[in-house]
Formats: sequence, structure tokens, C-alpha cells
Amino acid sequence: MSELTGKIRKVAGPLVVATGMRGAKMYDVTQVGPDKLVGEIIELEDDTASIQVYEETSGLQPGHPVVTTGLPMSVTLGPGMLDNIYDGIQRPLRVIKEMSGAFIARGISVDSLDMAKEWEFTATVKEGDTVVPGDALGTVPETESIKHTVMVPPSLTGAIVTDTEFTVKKIAPGLHTVADVVVTLSAAGKDYDVTMAQRWPIRQPRPLANKTVPSQPLITGQRVIDTFFPMAKGGACAIPGPFGSGKSVTQQQIAKWADADVIVYIGCGERGNEMTDVLLEFPELEDPRTGKSLMQRTVLIANTSNMPVAAREASIYTGITIAEYYRDMGYSVALMADSTSRWAEALREISGRLQEMPGDEGYPAYLGSRTAQFYERAGAGTMLGSEKREGSLSVIGAVSPPGGDLSEPVTQNTLRVVKVFWGLDQKLAYARHYPAINWLTSYTLYFDQLKGYFADKAGSDYAQFREESLAILQEEAALEEVVRLVGIEALSKPEQLLLHTARSLREDYLQQNGFDPIDTYTSTTKQYRLLKSIMHLYRSAKEHLNKADYSMADLLALPVWETIARAKMTPEKEVAKAFDSLEQEITTAVQGLTGEDEVAADAPVEEETAVANA
Repeated sequence: MSELTGKIRKVAGPLVVATGMRGAKMYDVTQVGPDKLVGEIIELEDDTASIQVYEETSGLQPGHPVVTTGLPMSVTLGPGMLDNIYDGIQRPLRVIKEMSGAFIARGISVDSLDMAKEWEFTATVKEGDTVVPGDALGTVPETESIKHTVMVPPSLTGAIVTDTEFTVKKIAPGLHTVADVVVTLSAAGKDYDVTMAQRWPIRQPRPLANKTVPSQPLITGQRVIDTFFPMAKGGACAIPGPFGSGKSVTQQQIAKWADADVIVYIGCGERGNEMTDVLLEFPELEDPRTGKSLMQRTVLIANTSNMPVAAREASIYTGITIAEYYRDMGYSVALMADSTSRWAEALREISGRLQEMPGDEGYPAYLGSRTAQFYERAGAGTMLGSEKREGSLSVIGAVSPPGGDLSEPVTQNTLRVVKVFWGLDQKLAYARHYPAINWLTSYTLYFDQLKGYFADKAGSDYAQFREESLAILQEEAALEEVVRLVGIEALSKPEQLLLHTARSLREDYLQQNGFDPIDTYTSTTKQYRLLKSIMHLYRSAKEHLNKADYSMADLLALPVWETIARAKMTPEKEVAKAFDSLEQEITTAVQGLTGEDEVAADAPVEEETAVANA
């Protein structure tokens, strides 16, 4: 580590220009001014460096010192990150509150991990074993839900290496702090000490052995997502929508119910009251899989809108680096970024201060590449090491386009790189339809590679029901204008049946009650059986339209419609029995509507009469 000292020449908001910085490197961390504010070099020209400062710059003036650390902006990775709340540059907010009160004091320096706390380290290797980067050296019970794996860092030798062989020279099991040496490795006659904590540059993706095509869905329990627009574990998704359409609520619901092992939730430039809700509610929520506190598998990064704008730019890199670390342990990790629009605004702010040529709507010309670099860090695959662990990192980014205009640059650049689009609709949100995901504009590009999973876990005709349901909803949208002009009675009976089925799909299937303990989450099996029941009624009624002339009033008067509407409140333990009974009720109701049950009852009598006459 080499330090050098320069002097401030100019201060422009979060941007500080310093001279005397010859020898510094791009993205070096700096200490700016007498308060040693945290900054990062983002531009170099001769001996002049442009530094974005992650704290309030008021009070800085020309001539104040700027000291480089010679190291890139990095996070400390180790036990203690779960059940913790950080700011955008990984400073624990609980500790800061104890030191400086309700507001973050300028220049405050806090360790990212508790350096005094001792953890029980259990070695999984023996002295004399040969290991490579990524191999597990031992485990630590970080929380009741997650076992933390201490691995050989890929950067142990100072450079990123993936195939260097090390020999385990010494092991120190038992209680240790994260700074204590727990394993000593040797290679080429040189010893390397391994602690439970390691540092990693936030702008550099952590390496994988290889990426694979995702084949498992990220089950969220939200029917409109899992059935119609599923996301793969290791995939990338965008949730754009105008103010008040439910982006944060949807992400928080997914954070609670998604079948991911670890959740990283980033509040990037969000309003303070929204992040307060998250900070207060998450510790009180129960993890439905373990019965423990949801925070035991969650890392929160709070970077509110009243914090320095430049810190937003670092927050999503901090979050995704932490997420990659848990992915390397072989966990399924889901990252929520709320919202990337605020991150893009930070890029625009700094770009304007640098006097760069602006792109569309004032955003920098490199907005597209920066967006792609972030989302491309998602993925599933084989982790480094000889154990061949499988892990995944799923990224769900909210976008807040002004006025809900999806043609604005942030949304468009995001849609170029993600494969799932959950488009939120303000009209649905105002109509209290939750989740307010528009089924006509949303899409997923993962369904083909997830078909096998759904066919195996639910039913072989799952994909067929999904396609038919989407077609019904699309036809309903096409018929809406006609209905407004001439009324539903003017339509043909098949079209009226289609509209009533579409209403059942919207109200009984797509709409969920997030406050109801049963309806807030729906398993894959229950989703399949509920959708199958709706489609069974539609198919049966449509088929019998050609055999018997029954009125639509009689069809709509059937009690089975209400039975279907109540079926989503069926407890998971009673799904098989309840839906078997429901399907039989549908068959009986439609046959009774067309008189087929009377014909079936009369048939044996006619046969007996014919035999007697013979």
C-alpha cells in the first residue's frame, strides 16, 4: 500500500478536484480534507485527480489535503454481515447511531464487522491437505439459519488466481475474532495467513469456475410471477413502474417469500420513510422456512435520498459484492435494488460535474454499459474450488421512470440486459389489485428453460394452461372496446364465456391479499391446481355450448364460480383433497346445466326396456 498527498484545487458538490496526485490509480480510495472524508478517484489527468466524495463536502476548501490509500474501494467479507444494516459504503448504521446519534457524522470511521466478537471456527480440512482458491477451510454458525463457509480467497497471493495449489500448514480451531488467523497455507515456500474476513474490490466481480444456463425458478409464491412470468435462479429482472404502483412492496414481498437462502436488500436513494418501514418491519418478520427472524438471512443496505448523492453509486456495488460472496458458498442469493433510477441519477450528477458530453436526457453516454456491468454479475454456475459447489445470484432491480414513461433511458437500458420484465400498472394499483403487474405488457424469456421444472413439480399440462390463460386475458383486452360500445349481451356466447373466465383469472387467480396468512403465499402445486380448475370450467362450458343451448345467466348462476373464488384460501395441507372435490363439482355442475346428468340417468332404463321387449 502506497500513500501520497495532494491538495484540493476545486470543490463542486460531491466532486473534488485535487492536484499533486501523480502516481495515483483509478478507483483508489482517498481521505479528503481534515475530516478524512471517504472519496474515490474517478478521473485522472496528469497530476490532477477528480474524486467523488461519499460524504457531505461542505466546509472543504482549496488547499486542504487529499491522501490516497493506494487501495480500491473494497468491502470486508466475513461472519457478521447477516442481520446487519449498512450504509452505501458498508458502515454499520447501528454502530454509527451509538457513536453519532441520528445523523452520520462527517468523516466517521467504523469497522464493517465487529472485530471484538468471537466466532466458533470448525475446520473442514486437515494439516497436510492440498487446497485451491474457493475451497472450504471451515465453517462458522453465523446465524441459526445460515452456516458461514470460510474459503481460500482467490486474491490470497495478491493477484486473482484460481488454480494455485496450497498446502494446509496449520489450523487453529475454536473461538476467534474475524481478524485472527485460523488457517495457515503454504505454496512455493511461502506462507499465507487466512482469517475469517477478507477484502474484495466492489467494482470487480468475484470469479466463478463456470456459468451455467439457469434451470430452476426463483419461487416467490406470487401467482402472477411464478405462473405467468417466472424468473430463474441466477436471472436478472426489472420492475419498472410509476410512483405508488408498488415496486417496493413487491420487492419486500419477494424478499420474505422467495426460496432464496440469502437476501441482500439495497435501498438506493429511496425516501427515508420507505427505508424506515423496511428497517422496522424486517426484524419483526418471521422467516416462513425456518420460523426464525427474517433478518437472520438478510443484509440491508440503507442509502436514503437525503444522504450524499455519490454514495448511491457505490451502494449497489457494495450490495452485489456481498451477494456474490454468499453465492460462492453455494447459496442461492436474491438481491433487491430499489431503485436503480436513483443510482443512475447519481451517475448523471457526477457526469455533469465532470463536464462530460451528456447523452439522452442528460444521462452519461456510458449509462448502458454501466447498467449491463451491474446486471451481468447475476448468474448461476459452479463455484471455484475442488468441491464443485453450485450457487446462484438473482438480481431484481426496480426502476422508477418519471411519470411511468417506460421510454426513458434508464428503463430502456435495463430492458436490454434483463430477461424478465414485471411491468407495474398504476391503474391496477389504484384499483387495489395486488400485485399490480400488468399481464399484457410483462414478459419472461426464461420459461422455455423452466418448463421441465414446472412439468415435474406441478403437472405436464402446466405450460398449456399458462399459454391458454394468457391468450384469454389478451382476447379480453381486445373485446373491451366492443363491450363498452354495445354491451356484453351483444357478444356471442363463446365470447361472453371468455370474458367471464378472464374476470375469474384476474380476480380469483392473479389478485392476491398480501395481508392474508394463506393468500399471501401460494405454492407451485396449489397454483397449478387453482389454474387447472378455472381452465377446466372454461373448457367444459365451452365444449357443452356446442351440445346444448343453455343461457349465460344459468352458467353464471352456478355456485361453482364462488367455490373457485374461495379455493385460493385453501390451506396448503388441504390442497389435494379440496381441489379433487372442486374439479368433480365443476364436472357435475356443467353436466347439470346442459341436462347431461338426466340423459345419463335415463340410459339404463331404456336399455332394460329394450331387453324386456326382446
